[in-house]
Amino acid sequence: MGSGAHGVIQPAGFEGRRLLVVAFEGWNDAGEAASGAAKLLAERLGLVEVAAVDPELYFDYQFTRPTVVVGDDGVRRLEWPGAAILGPSGPADVDEPVTGPGASGLHVLIGAEPARSWKGFAAELIDAALAADIDGVVLLGAMLADAPHTRPLTVFASSENPEVREALGVERSTYEGPVGILSVLADRAERLGIPTVSLWASVPHYVHNAPSPKAVLALLGKLEELTGLSIPRGTLETEAQAWEAGVDALAADDEEMAGYIAQLEQARDAVDAPEASGEAIAQEFERYLRRRGDGPEGRADGRGPATP
Repeated sequence: MGSGAHGVIQPAGFEGRRLLVVAFEGWNDAGEAASGAAKLLAERLGLVEVAAVDPELYFDYQFTRPTVVVGDDGVRRLEWPGAAILGPSGPADVDEPVTGPGASGLHVLIGAEPARSWKGFAAELIDAALAADIDGVVLLGAMLADAPHTRPLTVFASSENPEVREALGVERSTYEGPVGILSVLADRAERLGIPTVSLWASVPHYVHNAPSPKAVLALLGKLEELTGLSIPRGTLETEAQAWEAGVDALAADDEEMAGYIAQLEQARDAVDAPEASGEAIAQEFERYLRRRGDGPEGRADGRGPATP
């Protein structure tokens, strides 16, 4: 058993908690998998903005530029980078809502990674989570890795909270090195008594330029496993099949790429063999991180996440 953020005794697991699911675009979001999963959740829950940071305080617009978009009404408007917590505004008025324990209290935090004042940024958002009575945080990330697109994409779950690790049967990351905003938010939440768990999907690095619906599916599946939620997929499974078929077509025209994918498949099948232990799989995950650690964020193109 563990204590909630307000001193109330809560189960150490995540089923039935009032959860905040967190994802950030950019550094922590290979294949747009984490942000894609968070956006799908928000849509399936019919969430609305309940708290947001002032972008002037945290963002460098030369690094993360505002964009011009055309709304449904045909009016062009500016959209500024930022971060916001989305929460329920009543019963979800959607065709296929998320169901299961805690679904009615589920919140989503999504945004762009800030350029400055990370401590203040994390403090502001976690304080807003406390105000919304959040008592558990799930952080979603995605990294480029030596993962074959033809196999199920691995999701590595970890937590710095010993009670959460015991309750969920997840690992504690042994990574040391540069971190993204997810790690800063997790540290702030844990210090204030909100238990956290991080979920990181492995995205094939040889298709890093395209969104990966298969990785979104992997994250949603792991989230369901740990929380007991049921998340409708909509067209996501069809999109994942089309994505895999598209990569297959690319490989068919590139002998070198096809050979490389075959090597990755052999390595993955060896890890997935019955005799492979959970420790061996965790060690393989850490090797992925270290091999990608030569860039500032550990991706093959030097822009993606290298750490949970």
